[in-house]
Amino acid sequence: MKRTILLLACGFALQVGMAQELPKWAGKAKKSVFSVITYSADNKILNTGNGFYINTDGTAVSDYSLFKGADHAVIVTADGKELPVTSILGANDMYDVIKFQTTVDKKTEALQPASQGAKVGETVYLLPYSTQKAATGQNGTVARVDTIDNSFYYTLNMQTTEKTVSCPVMNGNGEVIGLIQKNADAESKESYAIGIGYAQGLSINALSGNDYTLNSIGIKKGLPADESQALVYLYVSSTQKTPEEYLALLNDFISQYPNNAEGYLRRATFYLGTEDASKAPLAEEDIKRMFEVSENQAEAHYNFAKLLYNYNIGLGDKQGYSNWNLDKALEEINQALASDAQGLYYQVQGDIYFAQQKYAEAAASYEALSRTPVGSAASYYSAAKAKELMPEPNYGEIIALMDSAVAKYNQPYGQEAAAFLFERGRFKAAAGKHREAVTDYTAFYDAMLGQVNAEFYYIREQSEVQGRMYQQAINDINKAVELEPKNVEYWVEKGGVHMRVNQIDEAIKALQQALTLDSQSAAAYRMLGYCQVQQNKKKEGLANLQKAKELGDTVAESLIQKYSK
Repeated sequence: MKRTILLLACGFALQVGMAQELPKWAGKAKKSVFSVITYSADNKILNTGNGFYINTDGTAVSDYSLFKGADHAVIVTADGKELPVTSILGANDMYDVIKFQTTVDKKTEALQPASQGAKVGETVYLLPYSTQKAATGQNGTVARVDTIDNSFYYTLNMQTTEKTVSCPVMNGNGEVIGLIQKNADAESKESYAIGIGYAQGLSINALSGNDYTLNSIGIKKGLPADESQALVYLYVSSTQKTPEEYLALLNDFISQYPNNAEGYLRRATFYLGTEDASKAPLAEEDIKRMFEVSENQAEAHYNFAKLLYNYNIGLGDKQGYSNWNLDKALEEINQALASDAQGLYYQVQGDIYFAQQKYAEAAASYEALSRTPVGSAASYYSAAKAKELMPEPNYGEIIALMDSAVAKYNQPYGQEAAAFLFERGRFKAAAGKHREAVTDYTAFYDAMLGQVNAEFYYIREQSEVQGRMYQQAINDINKAVELEPKNVEYWVEKGGVHMRVNQIDEAIKALQQALTLDSQSAAAYRMLGYCQVQQNKKKEGLANLQKAKELGDTVAESLIQKYSK
């Protein structure tokens, strides 16, 4: 590192011959300018350049090109101190500018950004990086001022080199107006500077996780300055960052917004999601802190209950932490509901009861949810599903709930209503209302614009058979075998439908096809044997019935006894 600093200093010394003495303010201002060194992941120097502080909190600017592809970076102050770059606060590749954060030194000096832009003809000063005591640099005049994004872009009557890229350009009052940019023509008598306002305005926003420019830099990114934006950024980053990077973001958020309960909740959720049992006590500490900073205690109990529910669902057969079980989750959500009967709270209560297989209680919670402003078709369906799983389901009540779910949508039904139409049809079929079930299945088909699979045709065919809608049943089972010609179950069902309407030849063909696909299908042997007996092919029929019996078919024996006489 000392060798690098020496080389940079020597590079500056080569320019001193053309340098000029600067105004008195430059002696202090030059301490704000530093050298930047960026490194690759294997710790090799990637680039070197310049930058400067724009506030005493360690916020600085430089050119983006220095940082592209960098894994980490340091700055070297005018006093020779090396400080790490801790985070990137914004970047723009088009104008080649970046804003970043470093650790703060006690003696950190910062340049004062100009409150207004420079004017054409105004004298400006270039303040280079220097480890020398003398305050020397260059001066020139403003040749042109262009406006960009509420800031300025300057053309200067000043010849600069690559060694001065990202050095500050100052006005006569010692305020920084911009930073020097790369010049495509090394011999040009003009140079260019991006306005300091543009560099200051660079930021991280809620969607910066998808920003290619930022993602091309391996250094940690800062959080948005706006608290609500920072929360969204955390959410987006949870699926885009490595666990280590995401935890670092969570830590930064809590450090930046220590009184935001969401930060502690998300970090606790992260700790529990690591499946590392040693992290559970850390999660408990975060939950305690969440309650301490939460203004809305009901919401805190709700969030903790939801966390416990998701944690226990994810545990499977593994042992959980302490008493963090579903009973604890239920206790928390009941406390939330005791002070604020919100719909979302009933949702979590119902989910907990459902996970505990307390279906009557779950149904009551979901029905309570349905009566709140956030009630939806899904909440009616959840109540219906819970009632279905009770020991003696009341299908009248279940279908009534599904009627309410479907009523949330207007006709003609779209795909958002399709699932509820199908489920209502399934419940009606379970209640023995097969023709009504077929009506709902057909409404589902229409809502899906006919984009259904073979299983749908098979399910609707079964209700059509029970409703004695035989031609429709034949049409549907034919469509099912067309879509999945290797599905043995569908061919057996097709044989069964043809048997019901005494189409024995068609039934035999279907059953033989089933046996071609699966020579061990007991149901196919039984039904084929029955068909052959009906055709007076008693010997072949009894042989196939015997085969069905040997394969475990329980009905075949009674048929053998009946037709052996």
